[in-house]
Amino acid sequence: MPTAPPATTEASVETQVLWLRFQKEIAAALIVIILAVIGYAGYWIYLSRRDAKAAEMLGGARTPQEFQEVIARYSGTPAGASASLLLAEKLGNEKKFADANSALQNFIDKNPEHEFLPTAQLMMAANLEAMGKSDEALAVYQQVAVKYPNSFSAPLAMISEVPLLKAKNRIEDARRVCEDILTKYRMPGQPVEAARDDRMETVWAAEAMRHLRSLKPPEQPNGPSAAAPNGVPPLIAAPKPAPAAPPVPPTSGGAPTPQKPK
Repeated sequence: MPTAPPATTEASVETQVLWLRFQKEIAAALIVIILAVIGYAGYWIYLSRRDAKAAEMLGGARTPQEFQEVIARYSGTPAGASASLLLAEKLGNEKKFADANSALQNFIDKNPEHEFLPTAQLMMAANLEAMGKSDEALAVYQQVAVKYPNSFSAPLAMISEVPLLKAKNRIEDARRVCEDILTKYRMPGQPVEAARDDRMETVWAAEAMRHLRSLKPPEQPNGPSAAAPNGVPPLIAAPKPAPAAPPVPPTSGGAPTPQKPK
């Protein structure tokens, strides 16, 4: 009885047939893959060299014109983004707040996912505040606090809201912001007792407490249950002095005659 040829022999023959029939196509595909790998590697080498040149150029920049040149030549690089922030800071120090905000807006538009985006918005709000545009500055601070609640910029934005609210006589709003800071941005400690707040104060909480002390106390309602002056509850307020005893009329003999003991 004849035996069947080994399976490995058949597979080898089929492979050779496929190679002979499609060797041009297979070779072309391999060439495309190799060129893609080479191009990808070359692109990353180009980016690395470009980033290095941009960083070197940024390291030597000192004037607004030099920062603008880095932005123009290396837009889209980390150095170009940093140059926008440094340019805004430089212009702000020169009291050119509108130009500084233009540079910051350019940074925000070109880097919508950058980690320093909240910082750029805080810088814009500070510039608006310096230009006397308190309403716009307050709106930006509130936007940062709501949009980035877990960032370092959120409590800073909330603290910056308080002076603006106080200047507008929005005392209750300022008080509410301070209380929110104390609630959200205090570091949890180790609770020793159930009735004891053992959380450690952060710099934001300390600043919020300072603002709270400077705020006027809330108005108390008028009525019999209202607190006594200076915020002292009625039950523990100082008692009223007792009325003085009526004077004893003098006797006819001049000095009063002492009574004999019974």
